[in-house]
Order: sequence, then structure tokens, then C-alpha cells
Amino acid sequence: MLELLGQFEEQSQFFNLFNYITFRTGGAMFTAMIIAFVIGAPFISWLRKKQGKGQPIRTDGPEGHLLTKRGTPTMGGFIILISVGVASLLWSDLQNPYVWAVLVVTVGFGAIGFVDDFSKVTKQHHSGLSAKLRLLFEFTIALVAAVAMLAAEWVATTPGQAHDIMGFVNAIMAGDPLTAVALPFVQNWGLQLFAFYIVFAMIVIVGFGNAVNITDGLDGLAIVPVMIAGGTFGVIAYLVGRSDYSAYLGIAHVADVGELATLLGALMGGSLGFLWYNAPPARVFMGDTGSLALGGLLGAVAVATKHEIVLAIVGGLFVLETLSVMLQVAVYKRTGKRVFLMAPIHHHFEKLGWQEPTIVIRFWIIAMIFALAGLATLKLR
Repeated sequence: MLELLGQFEEQSQFFNLFNYITFRTGGAMFTAMIIAFVIGAPFISWLRKKQGKGQPIRTDGPEGHLLTKRGTPTMGGFIILISVGVASLLWSDLQNPYVWAVLVVTVGFGAIGFVDDFSKVTKQHHSGLSAKLRLLFEFTIALVAAVAMLAAEWVATTPGQAHDIMGFVNAIMAGDPLTAVALPFVQNWGLQLFAFYIVFAMIVIVGFGNAVNITDGLDGLAIVPVMIAGGTFGVIAYLVGRSDYSAYLGIAHVADVGELATLLGALMGGSLGFLWYNAPPARVFMGDTGSLALGGLLGAVAVATKHEIVLAIVGGLFVLETLSVMLQVAVYKRTGKRVFLMAPIHHHFEKLGWQEPTIVIRFWIIAMIFALAGLATLKLR
């Protein structure tokens, strides 16, 4: 689309607007939102007809879940994925390698989530795709994306040099800046991981994909924090992609990564359209199809922008939800006792008698606080 519109730049100044990432980000956001609004209702009706009983609900969950959520269709994440995909293809620079790397993770994780959701709906049981097989696919996709993004950064930082596989391998083994992990609140210094950075990047992508998946347990609980984190990283991607802004803030500059702001704008628009149907009481669940894909998208963007540690702050809510599960399992296996009435932690508050909308809105507030803290790290260095 950009190449087509570029032919009209000389005829009208209006078409010059498409050269600006900020303009295209707004366009992607609006386009994705409209698509989600338009396809949402008919797609949900189609899911109801196909799925019948909808997503299986845990019998050991909080009281009332079986009655209020039974029959609600899942796989609503397709609404977001379609809107984000179409808007990104229309408004992003398709020659940008980071855009394709993040889209590969998003689509790949969405496909894994779909297989998992399809298995659960078909069997009407919580056991979908086996954990080992699921992680194998996730890490494979993350490996491809991590190497592709590292290669893109290496090529951009070594202009005029021959770019071959051995040169890339040598750059990683030598501990170039592209394999260093930036630390929040510390300027111009990072933790050098050498070749282990690829493993670290894979863990970030897979870990955050599953963190969002764990959080998606109440109507609207996960989608708004995803929007908040997406908007925050849209700002980060834009700043990191600008050499002047990154130099002023003392953060790593990654050439061309600012283009990811358009994709994150599409994420916010598509998520906003989905929230219309996912707000309590939800007409559809995003399912693993959506939660895995969106979490993987955010993880991939964090790797591309060299802000992996900041993702743990911006997405602090997802981290807390994941830690609550890990702590619950670890303590129970060791002592036979539970730390929480039920994990993830949002179910703990349900067991305490909190109403679902109260939990959801308060968790949104917590997500916003974490996002602001993450943004603060850009200047406090």
C-alpha cells in the first residue's frame, strides 16, 4: 500500500502523510477497530452454531462460573487476529523485517492456540494440546523470530559489510551490542549474554505468551491490560526507532524498529473492538487462540526493541498472575498446603467474595500503574 501511495506524493502533499509512522499508526488503529466491530457479531453467531456447548468451564472453579459462563463460545481471538492482520498489511511497511517477525509469532502462536481450543471444544474437556508439544511448537516459532530480528539488527548496524551466516554467527559469539540485555534505570550498559541471548529471547516470547494465557480467566480481564501494554510499547518502539530520541533518553537505538508502532496501533484498535463483545457478561472468550497470540506479539516486540526487562514491568500484572500459579504449585507440592484459595490469583479474590467486575476493573488499574512505571524507566537512567 505504501509503495502504491508513494507514486502520488509529488502530486499532493496529503499523500506525504503516509510516510509518517504516527499517521499510519492512527490509521491502523482505526482500521482494526472498525474491522473488529463489523466482523464481531456475525463471527460470534457462527461460533455459537459450530461450538454448541462452547468452552468447557472448570467444575472446581469459583461458584457461579458454570451457570454464568456455560455456553459462551471461545476462539474469539480470531476477531483480533483478523483485524490486526488486515490493518497491519494495509498500514505497515511490508519491507520491514521486524513487522514480519512479529506477525510470524502472532500467527504461529494463534495457530497453536486454535489447535488447543479446538481440541477442548471437541472433547468438551480441559486437556487440549499436550504441554510438551505445545511448548515445542512455541519455542520453535520463537527461535525463528529471535534469529530473524537479530539478523535484521546486525545487517542494519553493519552497512557496507558482507552479510553471510558466518559473519552473523561471529557477531553473536563476539558479544556485539545486539546480544546485550538492557537494564532499566541504567544508562548505556547492559548484561552481555553472547549466544545465550537467543535462548533468553525465546524464553521472553514464550513466557509472555503463556503469561497472558494464564491471565485470561475473567470477562475483559486480559484484553485491557494487553491494550495498555501494547500502547506503552508502541511509544517505546517509536522512541527506540528514532536515533535522536533514543540518544536523548539514553536507551538503545534499533534502526527501523519504530515501524512496529503501526502494528501495535492495530493491536489496540482490534482489542478495543473485541472488548465490545468481551465486556462482562462476555458474548465470546478470546481463548488460547487470542491470548497466546497477543502475549507472543508483546514478547516479540519487547525483544525487537531491546526492552525485555521493561516488559516485565509494563506487563507486571501478567507476571504476578503467572507467579501466583508457580508459587501455588511449588508450595503445594512441597507442603500439601495452598498459598491462595485458588490460582491464578484473580480466582483467589473471587473465592474471597469479590464480584467479577470489581476484580477486573481493579486489575485494569494495576496494569495501568505498571505501564506508567515501565515508561518511567525510559528517563530515569
